[in-house]
Amino acid sequence: MKRDLISEEMIVAASRRGDKLITHSAGALITDAARDRAKLLGIKFAERKADAKPEHPKEEVREQRSAEVIAIGSDHGGYQLKELLKPHVGSLGFKVVDLGTYSEEACDYPDYAYAVARMVSLGEASKGIMIDSVGIASAIVANKLKGIRAAACGDEFSARSSREHNNANVLTLGGKVLGIELAKAIVGAWLSTNFGGGRHQKRVDKISEIEKRTQTNG
Repeated sequence: MKRDLISEEMIVAASRRGDKLITHSAGALITDAARDRAKLLGIKFAERKADAKPEHPKEEVREQRSAEVIAIGSDHGGYQLKELLKPHVGSLGFKVVDLGTYSEEACDYPDYAYAVARMVSLGEASKGIMIDSVGIASAIVANKLKGIRAAACGDEFSARSSREHNNANVLTLGGKVLGIELAKAIVGAWLSTNFGGGRHQKRVDKISEIEKRTQTNG
């Protein structure tokens, strides 16, 4: 009996559709590349019961999307914007996990940028949003973690490009340089844009290869 084969290309296609759960038959072959890609994209695998089919597949997909976890954090400079963005992200159908800070008391942005990026790196969140005063510093921190592609964005075009071309999984914003309406627009554009794959995939793969080489040499 022929077994299902789940490849990396299938994982990328599922991510474009917004799927966060892939069901498969017992004994399916899942390639190592597919497992690695699924972990980075926050996609889970589940064995399908024999002859079981969802009664309402559209509802199932909707539930999967609404369960997608977004990690959010800030330092004191981004605290106010974080508090305003949390309900906005939730209204878009995502589950928001606030990693702090929880007041405007002075704190160190590396601690919170690391917490957000780590949650994404471990696959506990599909994407992360980190806010400091300008946004650049937190991107520098987040990009130190394995599998993280953080982008500091100040407009919708950059946000969409970072997702479509670079498959960015952490968005960093500046709480002192962005108004709330622009920040909402940037977040909305970033969360709604899927990775384009195709010619962009080989370039993202090269980023991953550079990451592997530097870790090995370091």
